[in-house]
Amino acid sequence: MAKTLHSPAYEHFCSLLITARETAGLTQSDVASRLARPQSFVSKYESGERRLDVLEFLQICQVLKADAQAILNAMQLRIGA
Repeated sequence: MAKTLHSPAYEHFCSLLITARETAGLTQSDVASRLARPQSFVSKYESGERRLDVLEFLQICQVLKADAQAILNAMQLRIGA
């Protein structure tokens, strides 16, 4: 993963989104197209170069058909919250 200014927990969050995308059988370009965003948007949030807000996260989960709550639960376990 590219060097990031974010914590290991945020890097884990990014890896969960990458795994969800790959599980959905989608490329970064596929996701970007469905979000009406450039491919670089997906690349940047996956690499940790760009942070997501909650609405973007929910839109991405919808495109990926991923369970947003399951991703958040995994993050809670990771950070011990």
